[in-house]
Amino acid sequence: MSSINRRSKRPFRLALLTGGGDCPGLNAVIRAAARSAFALGWEVFGIEDGFEGLLTKRAHQLEPRDVRGILHLGGTILGTSNRVSPFRVERRGKNGAKMKDADRSSEVVRNFKSMGFDALIAIGGDGTLSIALRLSAKGIPVVGVPKTIDNDIEQTSVTFGFDTAVATATDAIDKLHPTAEAHGRVMVVELMGRNAGFIALNSGVAGGADVILIPEIPFNLDRVCEKIKEREKGRRGGYFSIVVVAEGARSMGGTVHLRSNDEGETPRLGGIGQWVAEEIGKRTGKETRSLVLGHLQRGGAPTTFDRLLGTRFGAAAVRAVAEGDFETMVALKPPSIERVPLKVAVGDGRTKRVPLDSDVVLSARGLGISFGD
Repeated sequence: MSSINRRSKRPFRLALLTGGGDCPGLNAVIRAAARSAFALGWEVFGIEDGFEGLLTKRAHQLEPRDVRGILHLGGTILGTSNRVSPFRVERRGKNGAKMKDADRSSEVVRNFKSMGFDALIAIGGDGTLSIALRLSAKGIPVVGVPKTIDNDIEQTSVTFGFDTAVATATDAIDKLHPTAEAHGRVMVVELMGRNAGFIALNSGVAGGADVILIPEIPFNLDRVCEKIKEREKGRRGGYFSIVVVAEGARSMGGTVHLRSNDEGETPRLGGIGQWVAEEIGKRTGKETRSLVLGHLQRGGAPTTFDRLLGTRFGAAAVRAVAEGDFETMVALKPPSIERVPLKVAVGDGRTKRVPLDSDVVLSARGLGISFGD
């Protein structure tokens, strides 16, 4: 049973929160955490829409029936948001003009305590977990669960959501092969991943791509075009090519491509796929098309791997709470789920990137896949 020292006679109250972008497997974590907590006799509350719910005191108690039948569902039954950090809440004047951001973190701590919560499990990526770490320093007992399709969180072998995103991307690449071959085209597919190339690398290799461009390896377009021309005079069926581009990839000496956005919004990565396709067309004369897979990578039912990993993470997070082991993050250290300090995982703002000497990179090079370098 719990090793937490409490004087109150009421049941222990656990709050769950999902923050940042959605991804497959969130509901698996919620289900596992809730069911593990119910088994301990705790009350479980879902905070709605990430940290916005703590700012506006929007939360509801979860009952066993609420977490039935959600294991296979994508999205999150709690809702999520990546728009609000309690430490930087946007303010607008009467005329709509943007004012200096307000720090409302102390208000969040007061709300958490006034709602009677005893601990928080924060499920999210580096942004969500960094906020959770700062709130922990202000008095909220926190355990973190790493979530991101990008797989860019340090200290865990893999994050849930990544396997499903790779499967979705691989399926899309598979479908591009026949249409590219039918027309003898170059097909360029842009994938998510922010500043890490894990999705593009893994799905590109699994999907039989000819060129893979990732943020960790700046590329030279002439080298990319050389690969495409090489396939033109190569083996039978080599007159088409598949190019996979991570959204954070950049050319040598160049910068990342950003999508146009509304005034005041944080710029978002995007557009590199279209640019690469246009340049390939100009330089090779090949008919070239581009596809942005976008949020399809965040949707759909989680794979078996992500369901199991999410379940293991959710149950392990409750065990950490029960033992009073706060300011930690559960992490996959194969074959076990372990705990690491949140400060070590996200405290310095570092994110995990593809190691250039990784087996997948070396295997891709051995197969003749070009990274444009």
